[in-house]
Amino acid sequence: MMKKVFFLLLILASYFVADGQDIKPSPKQRQDIATLIDQYSIARETRDTILLKKILRAEVDQLVSNGEWRSGIGAAVEGMQKSTAGNPGSRTLIVDKIRLVSPECAIVDCRYEIANTNGDIRKMWSSFIVVAENNVWKIAAIRNMLPAAQ
Repeated sequence: MMKKVFFLLLILASYFVADGQDIKPSPKQRQDIATLIDQYSIARETRDTILLKKILRAEVDQLVSNGEWRSGIGAAVEGMQKSTAGNPGSRTLIVDKIRLVSPECAIVDCRYEIANTNGDIRKMWSSFIVVAENNVWKIAAIRNMLPAAQ
């Protein structure tokens, strides 16, 4: 009996140790997620609402740098269109880090730069929560942040 209890505790302990480890994305996952972020950037730049609706989950939510929350795909796409029109310039998202939470969910941290038409560059951070649905990555949440003044 004692051996069975010890064996069960050993299995439980190994599960929790393994579960607490970072899951490293495979090269294919990294490429697929980077492609998704590139598609988002292109869709924003070209105001492609069809592509946006393809890569965003229906319940997507977004917190933008001015504190506005956009909940749902309709509000997100509309807000993105208004933001792009009201803040002209070239947008660049550079994937800095991808951390898998599970094989189907990842946090993607990006450097987000907007080169304004006057030449100024607005430097921010953007974090994406992405999920795989039927082996296709989609954006579930976006958080844009301005760095604190130093």
